[in-house]
Amino acid sequence: MKTLRSHFRTATLALCAAGLFASQALAIPVIAPDQASPILLAASDCYAIGQQVAEQNGGTLAKASQSTRGGQPVCVIVVLVPGKDGQRPRRSEIVVPQN
Repeated sequence: MKTLRSHFRTATLALCAAGLFASQALAIPVIAPDQASPILLAASDCYAIGQQVAEQNGGTLAKASQSTRGGQPVCVIVVLVPGKDGQRPRRSEIVVPQN
């Protein structure tokens, strides 16, 4: 019984190792290395724009995402502005052109 359990354990570990190796081998980039990923660049640009907008409004950045409005790329920025006299922060959504 002990040898059967030992063989089963060895086979299970071998299968797990093979699965990890196969998943790493398949994790190649889908986009060619010479092409820039526009989604990642836009997300980082929107985040930077969101930080500036939050600083201008005296709040903290809650969310920055890319969207398209009227066929133009825009950043939708959500800023939490502190409330007055200890009240809850106000949620302010600001749409800014991406370029």
